[in-house]
Amino acid sequence: MTQPILQFGTSRFLQAHVDLFVSQALDRGATGKALGGITVVQTTGNPASAERLTALAAGEGYPVRIRGLRNGKRVEQDLVCRAVKQAWHADASWPALREAMESGVRVIVSNTADRGYQLDNTDGPALVNETAHAPRGFPAKLLVLLHQRWQTVPAADLSIFPCELIERNGDVLRGIVCGLAAQWKLDPTFIAWLGEHCVWANSLVDRIVSQALHPVGAVAEPYALWAIERHPRLMLPCVHEDILLTDDLQRYERLKLFLLNAGHTLLAERWLAGGRAPDETVQQAMNDGGLRVELESFWADEVLPVFDALGQHGEARAYLVDLRERLLNPFLDHRISDIAQNHAQKKQRRFAPIVALAAELQCGVAQLRLRAALASGA
Repeated sequence: MTQPILQFGTSRFLQAHVDLFVSQALDRGATGKALGGITVVQTTGNPASAERLTALAAGEGYPVRIRGLRNGKRVEQDLVCRAVKQAWHADASWPALREAMESGVRVIVSNTADRGYQLDNTDGPALVNETAHAPRGFPAKLLVLLHQRWQTVPAADLSIFPCELIERNGDVLRGIVCGLAAQWKLDPTFIAWLGEHCVWANSLVDRIVSQALHPVGAVAEPYALWAIERHPRLMLPCVHEDILLTDDLQRYERLKLFLLNAGHTLLAERWLAGGRAPDETVQQAMNDGGLRVELESFWADEVLPVFDALGQHGEARAYLVDLRERLLNPFLDHRISDIAQNHAQKKQRRFAPIVALAAELQCGVAQLRLRAALASGA
């Protein structure tokens, strides 16, 4: 049976965010307003991912442990996520995936990590008619599946939700897929259909999922947000209290990027400089007097003036109140070594926009830490 939600990625984040939202909506029955179950697709040969896929394919559900603080109170919940009904590997199940695109998929979700949007030069236009073998790159996989949809049921609505932490991720992914279609010299009518018929949702996901459980499952904080830019033809996978439809997505993106993500990256910058415990966690760093003072000064001196210039004085400070509680979560083993992966790229994505916006708004702040970190390269 074809599930209405097709998901690329098996990450612990998706397990405790999108998948859990759908499961909770399904548990509520008619009032939950979920489209239905999820088919998860693994696209890599990672052994850990393969083990997760096997466990997901068993269809028995998996644990999600919610641990943390909310409004000063301890939260400890043990949940079971039952939204995943099928689990396939793209290489082994490519014919089934192509068939699923003809018969009921209404929403596509992805979370393909930092390099997920990169093209593979071995992929080419012949793959559009190749039913047995999957393309190597995710954009090519998506392109071929959408071409299958266009050929068979072009009038059926389809919403695509990239969850990668890229600004305006829907627009970016649409541009890559449409560009690849043009490069392959596919039918112009199909390329127009990609851009005009499919809804490529820009969205922001926010939840700290600090630990994977073996073989499948996750430990996550109580806070969760999926902010999605409103679109008249948008089809949500479910209705959930932590899904927010907005006409101003950038407002939420900046709060997360400039305060949470930039704060994490500052901690990683200091951790990489040496002299700190190799297994240091965010919570331990927050309880280090000197480092906490520096982080607070970073927010106050280099970031909050940007929000003041944007007219978001109170909103940014309210976000920081919640953020401190999240970062001080005593239950989550959120290692700074994990945050420090791909550090140079993260600095460019998280620090450079703050500096650029401060200059554009003429905030008059020196932003010495930000500039020094960007100048240091890796």
